[in-house]
Amino acid sequence: MKRLHVHISVDDLDKSVGFYSVLFGTAPSVLKDDYAKWALDDPRVNFALSKRARNSGLDHLGIQVDDAEELEEVAGRLAASGAELLEQKDAACCYARSDKAWVNDPQGIAWETFRSHGEITVYGENAREEAAASACCADVACGTGPAEAAARTGDPDKACCG
Repeated sequence: MKRLHVHISVDDLDKSVGFYSVLFGTAPSVLKDDYAKWALDDPRVNFALSKRARNSGLDHLGIQVDDAEELEEVAGRLAASGAELLEQKDAACCYARSDKAWVNDPQGIAWETFRSHGEITVYGENAREEAAASACCADVACGTGPAEAAARTGDPDKACCG
């Protein structure tokens, strides 16, 4: 079964955890110094907050899946969209090990599909962030390279966000 995933970057994690705990009627299932996650059944959503991004607001959206076949199916649909697909195997991110696939939608919003298969003790890093940083665009969402950064800045000569 699939679950919608929403990840929001926040400035004040404690205040945000308080707000969303009231909204969802429950405390987060995972709570760290820099991260919180609710795995809700009603509505069926994996809702995460973190303090790791430069800017607060929507970080990315996704579809969490239960098995490798569902991951392949959803990743195939992302690839069929025509967007550049970034695949990750055994990624260390959000205190979990996961296999993932990422794209940016036409508005530049990052979407991932993922299957988590283990917990880890650190937040971790992921290729999406490394790709953005390597293009000197750490504040540009989700695996963008210089071409996407130039498109976002509106200046083909300015491939970086600085």
